Amino acid sequence: MPHVIPTNVAAVDLGSNSFHMIICSLQDGKLQTIDRLKEMVRLAAGLDENKTLDHATQDKALACLERFGQRISNFPANSVRIVGTNTLRQARNADQFIHKAERALGHPIHIISGIEEARLIYQGVAHSLASTANNRFVMDIGGSSTEYIIGQHDTAHTKESLNMGCVTVSQNFFKNGHISKKAFKKATLFVEQQLEPFQDTFNSQHYDEAIGASGSLKAISNVLLTSGFSSNGITLAGMELLVAHLLTLDHVDKIHFPALSIERRPVFIGAVAIVYATFKTLNIRQMTVSDGALREGLVHDLLGRIYDHDIRSQTSQTIAIRYHTDTRHAEQIKATIRYMVEQLDDQICFNDNPASLQYLEWAAELHEIGFEIAHSQYHKHSAYIIENADLAGFSKQDQMILSSLVRSHRKKFSLSRFDDLPAPWRRFTPIMSIVFRLATVLHRNRHSIRPDFTISIEGTNIALCFAEQWLEQSPLTQADLKQEAQYLKEARFNLSF
Repeated sequence: MPHVIPTNVAAVDLGSNSFHMIICSLQDGKLQTIDRLKEMVRLAAGLDENKTLDHATQDKALACLERFGQRISNFPANSVRIVGTNTLRQARNADQFIHKAERALGHPIHIISGIEEARLIYQGVAHSLASTANNRFVMDIGGSSTEYIIGQHDTAHTKESLNMGCVTVSQNFFKNGHISKKAFKKATLFVEQQLEPFQDTFNSQHYDEAIGASGSLKAISNVLLTSGFSSNGITLAGMELLVAHLLTLDHVDKIHFPALSIERRPVFIGAVAIVYATFKTLNIRQMTVSDGALREGLVHDLLGRIYDHDIRSQTSQTIAIRYHTDTRHAEQIKATIRYMVEQLDDQICFNDNPASLQYLEWAAELHEIGFEIAHSQYHKHSAYIIENADLAGFSKQDQMILSSLVRSHRKKFSLSRFDDLPAPWRRFTPIMSIVFRLATVLHRNRHSIRPDFTISIEGTNIALCFAEQWLEQSPLTQADLKQEAQYLKEARFNLSF
């Protein structure tokens, strides 16, 4: 748990249609929303056919983030979570944009998978909407993806993210804003095709209540209500009336509803197509709209981290159990890592940076999951699973860092493996990896008791000092350390013992 509990926390959602920021006060573990900011950036509209984010859209996005940054740049590091979603998952030049965006915000940005996005959306809804339903279905339409979730209470158990959103469907099927029956039919057919593999999974027979959680669904609900098409949220009957009305128009500029903002008008028809096709495919009759969404889910997830209930630790333990790892062995490695880290607080990667120890402990728990695939080169299999699996609570950057530690914990030690990591981790992980490697070497004779020793690191020189005669009495460990010294020498580190 951090030494100081922040008085304010913030979450920023860099969505494919809109950027959102929520700021909450935190007192005695309770949250109170004190500010909300939202700007419709339409990041997805800036992706060209080569999946490159154009300069004009980047400039618009960065101008927005400069304004957001004025509010949160002085917030402590542990009080802010910022995530990017589908467009930043797809953009080939996302890294360059993220570097500039992080400077504007003063905090790191994490890219999350569609499944993690779905989990956080459900969390936001679960904490924002009182409900007695046993099973609830949640739907969220973004600019370039739509999430579908079924959960119970505050836990999502079925999650899916599909590559279709209000911006992309509007762009691809209603080109230049033109509306026609033929275009709408093609758009709804496309949505139905995306949903086809999941139409049984998310069929309305599996839940008691359907909830919408996004600006697009709020807009549709408000239009249905104010137009007299529905008095009970979003209904299939109301959607039929709305679609019939929209198909009398030939251009999005002619869509006029008092409850629909001008800036949402260009992407409204795409959202309607997604909702209409979803209701028809999943046999939904009525949907309530929630104020909670991804940003609220981020705040509650952040709260768990602040109060030492980090979902990532739970996920790591769950995965370790699923892959039948040796938990006793892992605990011994973790204890030895902590023993070394306590002696290395002069190292920049460990000085006032508890996240480094967290990553190392997760690595210790997960480094042998690859045994379930093959014993030969198991560290490579473990690293692959960690980098590519859907791990609740972990961002893509988290998984890259963790994967690099696991991949580098034995055999050849290559510094190039850390080149693609985000700052400052590409600087931190070499020393972290060496600590992890030494811990695994000292416990290669599984379940052996850790000896007393000291460790110091100065530049590229690592020194271990054991009790007199201990190494002579432990010839296998001495041989292992000699082999490790050779591996590290090839990476220009000098290990003495």
